[in-house]
Amino acid sequence: MKSIEALAATLLASLAVASPLRAEPPPFAQAFARSPSVRGGPSPATRASYTTPPLVAQNAWVRATPGAQVAAAYLTLRNVSSSPVTVTGVESPIAGQAMIHETTVQGGQSRMRPHEQLVVAPGTAVKFEPGGLHVMLHDLKQPLTVGQTVPLVITLAGGGTLQVTATVRPLSAE
Repeated sequence: MKSIEALAATLLASLAVASPLRAEPPPFAQAFARSPSVRGGPSPATRASYTTPPLVAQNAWVRATPGAQVAAAYLTLRNVSSSPVTVTGVESPIAGQAMIHETTVQGGQSRMRPHEQLVVAPGTAVKFEPGGLHVMLHDLKQPLTVGQTVPLVITLAGGGTLQVTATVRPLSAE
């Protein structure tokens, strides 16, 4: 039986002979390079699923609104990448529709309007809070109870998503 060193030398010799004659490594070397268990790491397709998401959600919560068909969700989105990230929408399986809204006060009157896209600059955070940006959950499929968790899916330009879990707090929460 050959030693490991002898097997490695044989393998290296076969690669050295094959390399000048081929534009790419031999098929067994390609398969070996794609294997996630080797030191080189996973294939590029697999590696993409391991990358750090550009946005991180923090302190996600929903205000319980007993008897209402709507609720508001709040959170902080932090861009941990070196490029701007554009939020294009939000969804939740507990609501018929979810939208980013912004509350403003104009002439002493509070107004709430949909916010089409939200760009989060590199290294910054955007806070969704009462009286400002928030996620409106319309046509709730069930009443919300304090302590329940609500899944949110934030969609990003380019097709990415961010899965968020928000906890339902009492109506008096700030």
